[in-house]
Amino acid sequence: MGDGQVTIELTGDEALVLSHWLGELQMTDLRHVVDDPALWAPIHRIAGALDKSLPGLFASDYDQRLEAARQRLRPED
Repeated sequence: MGDGQVTIELTGDEALVLSHWLGELQMTDLRHVVDDPALWAPIHRIAGALDKSLPGLFASDYDQRLEAARQRLRPED
């Protein structure tokens, strides 16, 4: 694979939920959650790219948007 670029497409809901989770992950001591330091750079890069692409991250109704996205992504019983 080398230095080639990889593109991943996510729905808006997927991006929002993943962005939130990555944000929480970055607030922890990554050493305790991710045992390979080689993963830290991609985690930060993905989180940064999501933050830049999601205009609603600082919206006043962010919590409601996040919960609605989670509900839509959860499999039905």
